[in-house]
Amino acid sequence: MQAGLRIATAYGGGARINTGWSPQQIVARLAVDHPTDATMRISHETIYRALYVPWHGALRASLASGLRSGRTKRRPRGRLSGNGRIKQMVSIHERPLSVQERVEPGHWEGDLVLGKLGRSAVGTLVERHTRYLRLVRLSVGRCAAHVKEALIETFQTVSARLQHSLTWDQGKEMGAHRAFTTATNIPVYFCDPRSPWQRATNENTNGLLRQYLPKGMDLSLVTRTQLDQIELALNSRPRKVLAWRTPAEALAKIVAMTD
Repeated sequence: MQAGLRIATAYGGGARINTGWSPQQIVARLAVDHPTDATMRISHETIYRALYVPWHGALRASLASGLRSGRTKRRPRGRLSGNGRIKQMVSIHERPLSVQERVEPGHWEGDLVLGKLGRSAVGTLVERHTRYLRLVRLSVGRCAAHVKEALIETFQTVSARLQHSLTWDQGKEMGAHRAFTTATNIPVYFCDPRSPWQRATNENTNGLLRQYLPKGMDLSLVTRTQLDQIELALNSRPRKVLAWRTPAEALAKIVAMTD
């Protein structure tokens, strides 16, 4: 715990957190800046725990306030089913290398953006190669059966050439993943618990979505037309990672090449 706080405050960690660096980025830079110093190795979760433990003093508060989430309490990311695990999960570590390296289009990352009190949600699907976004309306709830049907309906509107895999966290809303795969022939890979960086593209997109779907909003009231408008807005933004093309342009190029 103390090691996490030491690295968060030393090595420029405190300044970096307060200028928008995440603990994951700090950890990654440790190996670059201190390649031979074994004492400068730590997990990002240790930094998080060090920042969020009860602490009497302004130092911890000033660091925690610099985190992108702005939260003063740490919320666990792994959302497991009641018995602790989703049955028949296939780990992200069994995912083909071509997915990890983004060399093949048609591999998607998914998640839920939650509304007021967690009682409503919108599903988010982001294609890893082009960063193209699809939004999934969940007007009747976010239980596993409803999410499965909504995902099946959404992928029916996606070109078959872009239906290769889906990566999700261990949220219980994906408890019907086997039925989804049977219906679509799309395998589902599950991230490790509390590992949002394994779906980094989707996490970043969810952050952008909050401009349109702010926290505290009842998302069950959002219409399909409104979701389509949000999709269009985000898919029309140029991205540096795409050489300043838009996700829509990147996807159109892929589709044109495979026609």
